[in-house]
Amino acid sequence: MASAAGSAVTLRRVLLASAALRLALVVFGEWQDAHLEVRYTDVDYLVFSDAAASVAAGGSPFARATYRYSPLLAFLLLPNSLLHAAWGKLLFSAADLLVGLFIDTILKLRGIPEKMRMWSVIAWLFNPFTFTIGTRGNCEPIVCAAMLWILICLMKGRVLQAAFWYGLIVHFRIYPIIYAIPFVIVLGKSYACPSGRPTLTMWNSEQHLQNDKASQRGGPTSVLAILWDFLSNFITRNAILFGLFSGFMFFAWTGVFFYLYGWDFLNEALLYHLTRTDPRHNFSIYFYHIYLHHQQGFSSIQRLASFLPQLIVQLALITRFSRDLPFCMFLQTVAFVAFNKVMTAQYFVWFFCLLPLVLPWSSMNLKWKGLACMLVWMGSQLHWLMWAYLLEFKGRNVFVQLWVAGLVFLAANTFVMLMVIKQHKYTPLFSSPGKPGRKVATKKE
Repeated sequence: MASAAGSAVTLRRVLLASAALRLALVVFGEWQDAHLEVRYTDVDYLVFSDAAASVAAGGSPFARATYRYSPLLAFLLLPNSLLHAAWGKLLFSAADLLVGLFIDTILKLRGIPEKMRMWSVIAWLFNPFTFTIGTRGNCEPIVCAAMLWILICLMKGRVLQAAFWYGLIVHFRIYPIIYAIPFVIVLGKSYACPSGRPTLTMWNSEQHLQNDKASQRGGPTSVLAILWDFLSNFITRNAILFGLFSGFMFFAWTGVFFYLYGWDFLNEALLYHLTRTDPRHNFSIYFYHIYLHHQQGFSSIQRLASFLPQLIVQLALITRFSRDLPFCMFLQTVAFVAFNKVMTAQYFVWFFCLLPLVLPWSSMNLKWKGLACMLVWMGSQLHWLMWAYLLEFKGRNVFVQLWVAGLVFLAANTFVMLMVIKQHKYTPLFSSPGKPGRKVATKKE
């Protein structure tokens, strides 16, 4: 009976159920917007729609104040004006489903059993954070789907196709630039076997530390050795092709839209995000400082200085985990969001789409350590939301308490990251060409 119940959970049924859920939420959201005071639709979706309407009328998407995205998004949402206002929500929800399909594809390529794959897909498709983000009209699922497709291309040896999509998605949403160095590292000398295709490290249910102590000794250990290993990867054909073609795609799209919309595009869609300061309260530990000094303004050095902690953490994570590419991307994204100058709930989707890719390699017990991580992370969020509610809806002067709650949330993110790292079985995505089919599973403290 148990096996029959397990086999009943197929990818097709999971996708259909999650599609029905998202369609119901889109319909409910339209009704709520029309009948209730509190809207279901994200305010950003209204900005997207207005920008698309401006483009449909022959104007610029940047005629809409606070539109700070690539014009590509406005072009994708043209049917909002031509067909129905909910088109974008359906598009983003479809991207949500595509993420689920890509998660299954990636795990299948690495030999994960079907039952475990289904639970990983469910962890994305039925996560309340994810299915509400898309149905409320946020574009992040498109970025998530693109990043997973790039991973699939790299796993199948399609370097140029991966570079095409990477250049495009960095233009579309600038934050994936943080993955550039890990991509170059994995495309180094150990990427492809003599046949030209990479050899994937397959999942092994019996992952013991003693099985691959040699692989731990095989990698560079000193800083100079790591630096030399990294620099030597630049001269490989795949790394150079990826860097040049992805860079070409980024600058090509940027050049086209600079020609069409001039400095408005460059300032709003790209440069704004490098020096962004938001005085409104958010999860970031920087918000209170920005709130206090926003009227006086900030120098360019002050604006860029906040990137320093992010840069240090990113380099540390890349140095230690870059060859275990999905895990490295997951940690990079969590750290990037946690240390960002502005942090809202929609950013959590960036790492939620990568979490299912690392779950099969985690020894964390859901009943105790996993539950503790979830309680700490959710509890610190609820603690922050309590003070945010008192500030925004009750008008109380609780700025300091809200800032302290942001510090607590940063500590919670750090705690969860350390727990995940400790329980993860370090597994390079690609095996050495000289040892095809080699299964690697080592625990990196």
